[in-house]
Amino acid sequence: MSHSLGAADRQNPPDQTKHTVILDCCGGLNNVDYSEMDLTFLGGLRNYVDPHNSSFVLAVIAIIFNPLFWNLVARWEHHTRGLSRLFGSPYLACYCLGFVIILLNLYRSHSMTVAMKTQTRWTVLEGTEIFYAGVALMVFGTLLVVSSFLALGFTGTFLDHSLNKSMRRGNITTSRNKT
Repeated sequence: MSHSLGAADRQNPPDQTKHTVILDCCGGLNNVDYSEMDLTFLGGLRNYVDPHNSSFVLAVIAIIFNPLFWNLVARWEHHTRGLSRLFGSPYLACYCLGFVIILLNLYRSHSMTVAMKTQTRWTVLEGTEIFYAGVALMVFGTLLVVSSFLALGFTGTFLDHSLNKSMRRGNITTSRNKT
């Protein structure tokens, strides 16, 4: 035998040893035993979310479509320079694409708001503490978005790297120069 036996294997005969499979953390979802999952919370979730509501479906589609569109267009532009040729300038292409992305984000936000208004309200979320926690998280998120927008600018925020401009301007830095 190429491996040594553990203490449990030495005490129990091989036919009585209970083998436990150690799941590899990076092996993907193939190693997950779904029969051991406790999904009782999903039964309660059905009382608050109606997935058959058309506004809910539109909101889910908008949530999935926006980053998918952004990434596919960025990859396409990076490989073909199609937008830069279409608009005649990478700057103009970046501004137009940024405008389209902002419009898509506004539509996504609107569709999420409409979907939330049609769903059942959860009384736990109506507490004062939850309200102020939500306000604090929104302020923190806005601070992160505004600070990155100010650091990168409009073109740096919207696909600047795909349009090959960020490295020339030196907007992206990883550390300070030590002198």
